[in-house]
Amino acid sequence: MSVYAPSEPSPPRLRKVKIVVSGAFGTGKTTLVSAVTEVRPLLTEAVMTQASEGIDVLAGVESKTTTTVAMDFGRITLPTGDPEHGIVLMLFGTPGQNRFSNIWDDLSYRAAGAVVLVDTRRLEDAFDVVAYFEAQKLPFLVAVNLFDHAPRYLLDEVRDALRLEASVPVIACDVRDRQSVLDALTDLVRHALFRLPASPIGTPGARP
Repeated sequence: MSVYAPSEPSPPRLRKVKIVVSGAFGTGKTTLVSAVTEVRPLLTEAVMTQASEGIDVLAGVESKTTTTVAMDFGRITLPTGDPEHGIVLMLFGTPGQNRFSNIWDDLSYRAAGAVVLVDTRRLEDAFDVVAYFEAQKLPFLVAVNLFDHAPRYLLDEVRDALRLEASVPVIACDVRDRQSVLDALTDLVRHALFRLPASPIGTPGARP
Protein backbone atom coordinates (compact mmCIF):
# COMPACT_ATOMS: atom_id res chain seq x y z
CA MET A 1 0.00 0.00 0.00
CA SER A 2 1.38 3.40 -0.97
CA VAL A 3 1.70 5.99 1.70
CA TYR A 4 1.40 9.56 0.58
CA ALA A 5 2.76 12.38 2.65
CA PRO A 6 0.37 15.25 3.17
CA SER A 7 0.83 17.92 0.57
CA GLU A 8 2.59 21.11 1.57
CA PRO A 9 0.42 24.23 1.53
CA SER A 10 1.00 26.36 -1.52
CA PRO A 11 2.98 29.53 -0.87
CA PRO A 12 0.98 32.73 -1.15
CA ARG A 13 0.99 34.36 -4.57
CA LEU A 14 2.37 37.82 -4.06
CA ARG A 15 1.92 40.50 -6.67
CA LYS A 16 4.87 42.91 -6.67
CA VAL A 17 3.97 46.49 -7.56
CA LYS A 18 6.44 49.33 -8.07
CA ILE A 19 5.41 52.63 -6.47
CA VAL A 20 7.19 55.97 -6.74
CA VAL A 21 7.23 58.32 -3.76
CA SER A 22 7.89 61.81 -5.05
CA GLY A 23 7.58 65.46 -4.20
CA ALA A 24 9.61 68.63 -4.02
CA PHE A 25 12.63 69.09 -1.77
CA GLY A 26 11.87 68.55 1.92
CA THR A 27 8.31 67.23 1.60
CA GLY A 28 8.91 64.04 3.62
CA LYS A 29 9.70 61.31 1.08
CA THR A 30 12.47 59.66 3.09
CA THR A 31 10.38 59.84 6.26
CA LEU A 32 7.44 58.15 4.50
CA VAL A 33 9.54 55.26 3.19
CA SER A 34 11.27 54.79 6.55
CA ALA A 35 7.98 54.87 8.48
CA VAL A 36 6.31 52.04 6.60
CA THR A 37 8.96 49.69 5.21
CA GLU A 38 9.07 46.16 6.59
CA VAL A 39 12.72 45.75 5.59
CA ARG A 40 15.73 47.88 6.39
CA PRO A 41 15.34 50.93 4.15
CA LEU A 42 17.96 51.77 1.57
CA LEU A 43 18.60 55.49 1.93
CA THR A 44 21.01 57.61 -0.09
CA GLU A 45 21.09 60.60 2.22
CA ALA A 46 23.99 63.02 1.96
CA VAL A 47 24.86 65.88 4.28
CA MET A 48 23.97 69.24 2.77
CA THR A 49 26.97 71.50 2.33
CA GLN A 50 27.65 75.13 1.48
CA ALA A 51 27.72 74.08 -2.19
CA SER A 52 23.93 73.85 -2.10
CA GLU A 53 23.45 77.37 -0.78
CA GLY A 54 21.40 79.42 -3.20
CA ILE A 55 20.23 76.23 -4.94
CA ASP A 56 18.20 74.37 -2.30
CA VAL A 57 15.49 76.61 -0.87
CA LEU A 58 15.12 75.86 2.85
CA ALA A 59 12.10 78.04 3.57
CA GLY A 60 9.91 76.02 5.92
CA VAL A 61 12.52 73.27 6.35
CA GLU A 62 15.38 75.23 7.87
CA SER A 63 16.30 72.33 10.18
CA LYS A 64 16.93 69.96 7.26
CA THR A 65 20.59 68.88 7.13
CA THR A 66 20.55 65.95 4.68
CA THR A 67 19.08 65.29 1.27
CA THR A 68 18.43 62.29 -0.98
CA VAL A 69 20.91 62.19 -3.87
CA ALA A 70 19.82 58.99 -5.67
CA MET A 71 16.81 57.23 -4.21
CA ASP A 72 15.21 55.73 -1.14
CA PHE A 73 13.92 52.16 -1.20
CA GLY A 74 11.57 50.21 1.01
CA ARG A 75 9.04 47.39 0.81
CA ILE A 76 5.66 46.83 2.39
CA THR A 77 3.10 44.04 2.06
CA LEU A 78 -0.43 45.39 1.98
CA PRO A 79 -3.06 43.46 3.90
CA THR A 80 -5.66 42.33 1.37
CA GLY A 81 -7.80 40.00 3.46
CA ASP A 82 -6.83 37.13 1.17
CA PRO A 83 -3.73 35.24 2.40
CA GLU A 84 -3.37 33.59 -1.02
CA HIS A 85 -3.16 36.83 -2.97
CA GLY A 86 -1.01 39.52 -1.38
CA ILE A 87 0.30 42.77 -2.82
CA VAL A 88 3.90 43.78 -2.14
CA LEU A 89 4.70 47.42 -2.79
CA MET A 90 8.26 48.23 -3.80
CA LEU A 91 8.70 51.86 -2.78
CA PHE A 92 11.15 54.07 -4.66
CA GLY A 93 11.64 57.57 -3.27
CA THR A 94 12.91 60.20 -5.69
CA PRO A 95 15.36 63.03 -5.00
CA GLY A 96 13.58 66.33 -4.54
CA GLN A 97 15.91 68.78 -6.25
CA ASN A 98 15.61 69.62 -9.94
CA ARG A 99 19.30 68.88 -10.52
CA PHE A 100 18.59 65.19 -9.84
CA SER A 101 15.52 65.05 -12.10
CA ASN A 102 17.27 62.80 -14.64
CA ILE A 103 16.95 59.99 -12.08
CA TRP A 104 13.15 60.28 -12.05
CA ASP A 105 12.75 58.58 -15.44
CA ASP A 106 14.64 55.51 -14.23
CA LEU A 107 12.73 55.31 -10.95
CA SER A 108 9.38 55.76 -12.70
CA TYR A 109 10.03 53.07 -15.33
CA ARG A 110 7.31 50.41 -15.13
CA ALA A 111 5.86 51.93 -11.96
CA ALA A 112 2.17 51.37 -11.31
CA GLY A 113 1.61 54.73 -9.64
CA ALA A 114 3.07 57.53 -7.57
CA VAL A 115 2.47 59.36 -4.31
CA VAL A 116 3.17 63.09 -4.70
CA LEU A 117 3.83 64.68 -1.32
CA VAL A 118 3.13 68.37 -0.89
CA ASP A 119 3.87 70.90 1.84
CA THR A 120 1.20 73.58 2.25
CA ARG A 121 3.91 76.08 3.19
CA ARG A 122 5.37 75.67 -0.31
CA LEU A 123 2.53 74.54 -2.55
CA GLU A 124 4.09 76.20 -5.58
CA ASP A 125 6.96 73.69 -5.42
CA ALA A 126 4.54 70.90 -6.33
CA PHE A 127 3.65 72.22 -9.80
CA ASP A 128 6.66 70.73 -11.57
CA VAL A 129 6.21 67.38 -9.82
CA VAL A 130 2.54 67.17 -10.76
CA ALA A 131 3.33 68.19 -14.33
CA TYR A 132 5.95 65.44 -14.57
CA PHE A 133 3.57 62.63 -13.67
CA GLU A 134 0.82 64.08 -15.81
CA ALA A 135 3.21 64.05 -18.78
CA GLN A 136 4.24 60.48 -17.97
CA LYS A 137 0.54 59.51 -17.81
CA LEU A 138 1.32 57.68 -14.59
CA PRO A 139 -1.56 57.40 -12.10
CA PHE A 140 -0.80 59.41 -8.97
CA LEU A 141 -2.39 60.85 -5.89
CA VAL A 142 -1.48 63.98 -3.98
CA ALA A 143 -0.82 63.54 -0.27
CA VAL A 144 -0.79 66.69 1.85
CA ASN A 145 1.87 66.08 4.48
CA LEU A 146 0.63 67.26 7.88
CA PHE A 147 3.69 69.16 9.01
CA ASP A 148 3.45 70.72 12.45
CA HIS A 149 2.54 74.41 12.26
CA ALA A 150 1.90 74.25 8.50
CA PRO A 151 -1.25 75.99 7.20
CA ARG A 152 -4.30 73.74 6.98
CA TYR A 153 -6.47 73.96 3.90
CA LEU A 154 -9.47 72.01 2.71
CA LEU A 155 -8.44 69.26 0.32
CA ASP A 156 -10.57 70.81 -2.41
CA GLU A 157 -8.65 74.05 -1.92
CA VAL A 158 -5.38 72.17 -2.46
CA ARG A 159 -6.84 70.55 -5.57
CA ASP A 160 -7.85 73.92 -6.97
CA ALA A 161 -4.49 75.52 -6.12
CA LEU A 162 -2.62 72.75 -7.97
CA ARG A 163 -5.13 72.71 -10.84
CA LEU A 164 -5.63 68.96 -10.51
CA GLU A 165 -8.13 67.01 -12.54
CA ALA A 166 -11.11 65.62 -10.66
CA SER A 167 -9.82 62.07 -11.17
CA VAL A 168 -6.66 62.71 -9.09
CA PRO A 169 -7.20 61.78 -5.42
CA VAL A 170 -6.09 64.35 -2.83
CA ILE A 171 -5.66 63.07 0.72
CA ALA A 172 -4.12 64.10 4.03
CA CYS A 173 -1.19 62.09 5.36
CA ASP A 174 1.16 62.26 8.32
CA VAL A 175 4.28 60.58 6.93
CA ARG A 176 5.60 59.99 10.46
CA ASP A 177 2.65 57.74 11.24
CA ARG A 178 2.81 54.22 9.83
CA GLN A 179 -0.95 53.71 9.66
CA SER A 180 -1.45 57.04 7.94
CA VAL A 181 1.13 56.05 5.31
CA LEU A 182 -0.49 52.63 4.87
CA ASP A 183 -3.83 54.32 4.28
CA ALA A 184 -2.27 56.57 1.64
CA LEU A 185 -0.60 53.65 -0.16
CA THR A 186 -3.82 51.66 -0.05
CA ASP A 187 -5.66 54.58 -1.64
CA LEU A 188 -3.01 54.78 -4.35
CA VAL A 189 -3.34 51.07 -5.13
CA ARG A 190 -7.11 51.44 -5.32
CA HIS A 191 -6.71 54.36 -7.70
CA ALA A 192 -3.82 53.09 -9.84
CA LEU A 193 -4.69 49.41 -10.14
CA PHE A 194 -8.44 49.26 -9.71
CA ARG A 195 -9.56 52.83 -10.54
CA LEU A 196 -11.51 53.06 -7.30
CA PRO A 197 -11.99 56.34 -5.43
CA ALA A 198 -9.83 57.08 -2.42
CA SER A 199 -11.43 56.49 0.94
CA PRO A 200 -12.75 59.71 2.53
CA ILE A 201 -10.25 61.09 5.02
CA GLY A 202 -11.52 64.61 5.60
CA THR A 203 -9.50 67.77 5.61
CA PRO A 204 -5.83 68.31 6.48
CA GLY A 205 -7.01 70.14 9.58
CA ALA A 206 -7.07 66.95 11.65
CA ARG A 207 -4.45 64.27 12.08
CA PRO A 208 -5.52 60.92 10.50
